[in-house]
Amino acid sequence: MLTQAENELMCRVGPGTGMGATMRRYWLPALASSELPEPGGDPVHVELLGEHFVAFRDAEGKVGLLDETCCHRGASLLLGRVEGCGIRCIYHGWKFAVDGKVLDTPNVADEKFKDRIRARAYPVREAGGLVWTYLGPADLQPPLPEWPWMTVEPSHRINAMAMVTCNYVQMMEGLVDSSHLSVLHITPLSQAGKSELDFARKTEQMAFDAAPRIEAELTDFGFHYVALRDIASAEGRRIEARVAAFIPPCFIANPNGDLFFAVVPVNDVTTRFYHVWWNPERNIGEEPLRSEQLKFVGLDDDALARHGMTPATADTALRPSRENRWHQNRQLVRTGHFTGIHSFTQEDVAVTVSGGAIRDRSKEMLSVADLAIGRLYRVLLNTVKRVANGDPPTAVDANTRAIRGVSAVLSPGVHWRTLVPGHLVHRGADATESVP
Repeated sequence: MLTQAENELMCRVGPGTGMGATMRRYWLPALASSELPEPGGDPVHVELLGEHFVAFRDAEGKVGLLDETCCHRGASLLLGRVEGCGIRCIYHGWKFAVDGKVLDTPNVADEKFKDRIRARAYPVREAGGLVWTYLGPADLQPPLPEWPWMTVEPSHRINAMAMVTCNYVQMMEGLVDSSHLSVLHITPLSQAGKSELDFARKTEQMAFDAAPRIEAELTDFGFHYVALRDIASAEGRRIEARVAAFIPPCFIANPNGDLFFAVVPVNDVTTRFYHVWWNPERNIGEEPLRSEQLKFVGLDDDALARHGMTPATADTALRPSRENRWHQNRQLVRTGHFTGIHSFTQEDVAVTVSGGAIRDRSKEMLSVADLAIGRLYRVLLNTVKRVANGDPPTAVDANTRAIRGVSAVLSPGVHWRTLVPGHLVHRGADATESVP
């Protein structure tokens, strides 16, 4: 249970907040590369951590991220014209390069004037189908993390994003909560055995044990936890271990081992929920595998649009809400579907959003199944305290290539920690917790 003050500190991300200052010390996805599909295309509005920016791709294919308002007289650069190697404000014609350099000021006769000013631009890197940016102090800029999927060819990778109208912490809670999988998702999990998709095969066993044993450990990068399920089968009993990793400020390595989440705050009450699947051996990013995967989990374009989970629909009456009962179909419930909700993603979003835009955690009653939830709160709040004290943020320079999620059958006498040899565990009286 958190106090109201702790909850506010953890959830608020705008300028001048503790978590906002912390988030700005990391590289974050600002948007998907696919949102800027072609050189010289239209500029795009980006809201990130409660601030407004404009992103554009110049004629050479370079991406720029600038403050939305022109540094001259404050007109929105979303109205701007992308011309050659810059974006031109339509108010007075000032033109800016991707790094903020002023290229032209046609209403100022002094040719040297433009050399004395600069638009506020932010560092940008493209990797793994995402456009990353850093919004913090320039002298504290860390290296861009090297996630293992960043070097995979696009044909071997699937990128997807859902826009969710609630605070980012609420979305992350579900991703480190293994016990809900066998309950909330019981209907789609029961269909997993009929699918040849990797995701289906790696999750079907979760339908058989709704009360896994949970263990969690603090690590050098944040924390990891394991859900241990005792599964009975025709071949005998076995222990299924699913290990997930949380890396501040908002990244999660899923136990499937080929799925990465970035849960990025647009503002205090809106979240971009990025998914990345990768497979070095299979062309999952090509059809028909790409569409089959996205449709199975409810991340296909049609499902996202119908359920109000795209940038174009998240602010409309389609967004999941009490008014539309979070898109629950009670007739489906009456005929045997457990939730009456479309698929994995929509089920997660419905229960998450139903708790309110920012959930009041001072009233929650955590159980033994929620060990990882408590770890999540602790790591987030400790990271804020580190930044406030002038220390480097947790995991800002972590070896991200060594961090992984994994699921496997444990042999007798083998500890689950052997599945993640690259994770450095913190030692101490409370570093490890276990619940039955």
